[in-house]
Amino acid sequence: MMRIGLFLATNAAILVLISVVFRIFGIEGILAENGVDLNLQALLVMSAVIGFGGSFISLALSKTMAKRGMGVQVIESPRSSNEQWLVATVKRQAQQAGIDMPEVGIFNAPEPNAFATGMRRNNALVAVSTGLLQNMSSDEVEAVLGHEVSHVANGDMVTMGLLQGVVNTFVIFFSRIIGHVVDRVVFKTQRGYGPAYFITSIVAQVFLSILASMIVMWFSRRREFRADAGGADLAGRQKMIAALQRLGGVKEPHDLPGEFAAFGISGGLGHGLKQLFLSHPPLEQRIAALQAAP
Repeated sequence: MMRIGLFLATNAAILVLISVVFRIFGIEGILAENGVDLNLQALLVMSAVIGFGGSFISLALSKTMAKRGMGVQVIESPRSSNEQWLVATVKRQAQQAGIDMPEVGIFNAPEPNAFATGMRRNNALVAVSTGLLQNMSSDEVEAVLGHEVSHVANGDMVTMGLLQGVVNTFVIFFSRIIGHVVDRVVFKTQRGYGPAYFITSIVAQVFLSILASMIVMWFSRRREFRADAGGADLAGRQKMIAALQRLGGVKEPHDLPGEFAAFGISGGLGHGLKQLFLSHPPLEQRIAALQAAP
């Protein structure tokens, strides 16, 4: 909760700063002179409510969405030695990481993958695919579990949700300003909103969303290195390296669907500009970072 409070306080300060800067430089007056009768403070508040609202709802429902959308079967009472080992391993790692025991689940997918989700560090879900269990050794699975437990311990789900809320806020805010300027200054709409406002706002929102996605994915890639290091601490560096090398042998890696992609152990491949939109750095870079760690 402290992380959420500090993050919200920081971004509230950013919103206030933007409002002050706009006032100091007379941007509101400049807009008014050009017929753009826009209340920037009210627009900031509205943008923040919409931007953060969607992120918080998505975060709050993340476990439910994972269980239903991914078909995750939570292990309530282990029915096999594999399930007993999974639960015991996650429990031990959670204790080492200083968090409450997450729920542990399995989802049916041929690709080796795993993810963690949940709104709070002490009320999370760690899930692994059937493909991971079938294609990896116990040491490699242990490292993957350590990686996901580290995501939980680092509060990555909350941080990513809050970051998405921030970029959503600014995308909405600036796209509406651009729409107003084009509508009133270029097309001289006198009252209400003309077609230019809606068209320009949509186009600007799409363009700014692409830029925002690049920022979020950059942060996601940085966060993966930290989770790898956490997995190495919990399971052993060589086990973590071996797990990543095994993932590197997958012929056609795929991202998990939707928001779960950023919290999987691996992501798809990309070249050129596509690399800017990947949630995970190349496996070679992750392995090299572990090998170079002191």
